[in-house]
Amino acid sequence: MKKTPDSVTVFKKRFSRSLCLSAIVLSGCFGAFAGESENDTVLKLSPDRIRIQNMIESTHIIGEGSENQKKDSLYRMLNNYYYDQFRHSQDPRAPYFMFLSKNANLALGMGGVIRMRGYFDWNGSIPISGFSPYYIPIPKDPTSEKSLAANPSGTAFFMTLFGQNSIFGDYVGHIEAGFSGYNNRDFKLKKAYIQAGDWTAGYATTTFEDTKAEPTTVDGAGANGINTRTNVLVRYMHTFKGNHWTVAGSLEIPSSSIDADGVTTKACADYVPDFAAFGQFQWNEGMSHIRLSGLLRVLSYRDLLKEQNKNIVGWATQLSAVVKVLPQFNLYGIASVGQGHASYTTDLAGGSFDLVAKEGSPGELYAPTAVGYVFGASYYFTPSLYSNIALSEQRYYPRSNPDNAQYKYGLYGAFNLFWDITPRFEVGLEYLAGKRVDFSGEKGNANRITAMMMLSF
Repeated sequence: MKKTPDSVTVFKKRFSRSLCLSAIVLSGCFGAFAGESENDTVLKLSPDRIRIQNMIESTHIIGEGSENQKKDSLYRMLNNYYYDQFRHSQDPRAPYFMFLSKNANLALGMGGVIRMRGYFDWNGSIPISGFSPYYIPIPKDPTSEKSLAANPSGTAFFMTLFGQNSIFGDYVGHIEAGFSGYNNRDFKLKKAYIQAGDWTAGYATTTFEDTKAEPTTVDGAGANGINTRTNVLVRYMHTFKGNHWTVAGSLEIPSSSIDADGVTTKACADYVPDFAAFGQFQWNEGMSHIRLSGLLRVLSYRDLLKEQNKNIVGWATQLSAVVKVLPQFNLYGIASVGQGHASYTTDLAGGSFDLVAKEGSPGELYAPTAVGYVFGASYYFTPSLYSNIALSEQRYYPRSNPDNAQYKYGLYGAFNLFWDITPRFEVGLEYLAGKRVDFSGEKGNANRITAMMMLSF
């Protein structure tokens, strides 16, 4: 009788094939482009760089001094703002008005972004605004096969301070709050951090996330195979060797998601900070890079049967890249694997998968394996008109296959078109397709058309 391979064996085969393919693709891209001249005229005229230049020039300066002095000083500050390693494609653009000090070494701006998304689901719908395959209903609900909705999720207000002095060098203070809480209308803090030189402290994007390698989507959730989170953290990041190498490490306040039943197990308070780090090589004046990231964390729970507290080490690693193949064409890729990091992922964060019950061993929990893949591409027809494609998968690998309605994997696909009517006003249209498969074998699908308009000021 032929033995059916278990989930761990299947995972090892799948991940090995995917990792090899990723390595071949990335090494090919690296070999083809790492040797390009940093002074390539074609690169400097790439549409995405022109687009950012248009955003910078759309900022108005209020202050004393000559126009050239004001523009030179603010240009340097805004250039760092838009080319930040952790700037997400959906983050607000710099404030429309910036107040500049007399000596041109301090600038303050208050701005906001009004973002409205309307979406129509058919052939199965997702009951949240973000298109996350985890939330696709199984079995299909005949009362919600179609759905029409709109909300202001992503609308935000923020304040940014740019400065320079002899002690801190270049520094930034940023606070941002938006409407993305309950029912997408509650107002909540999104970011609040101080960045001075190589150091960042505050509520900011986790060091484990590679925002530049994530394909741009109209959908607020983004591809389901990415790792994304905002944590209170202290981060050190340094670039060296002619701006070709970057390393970073951070201690981050933990927030675990543990599947404890309250009868045999109970989650303990988090008390050990998560540690995240990455090493990155970049070329094409920073427009292309390849990065290896790592995450290490401690997950604690109490065995109520043995009356003992237990600690389990969680970990994750991620290989990611963005490559400018042509001035108007970019490729994106992410492959990640880990145990006990599910709350960092887009899809599995919808449940409690950092630690789960060990089958046949009451009172014991373990960290299951989760794997994510993302592939994307963008093409700029002009600096103000561009299109993206994103394909993604999230997979869950427990030690034994549960025979219930448990999430096994989700698939995500997006195709969109963005148009910057002005550097401050953007519209977008996107088609989304998703699929969820459970361990029981049941499947669910969803399709969505999303339209977006955004005004940044």
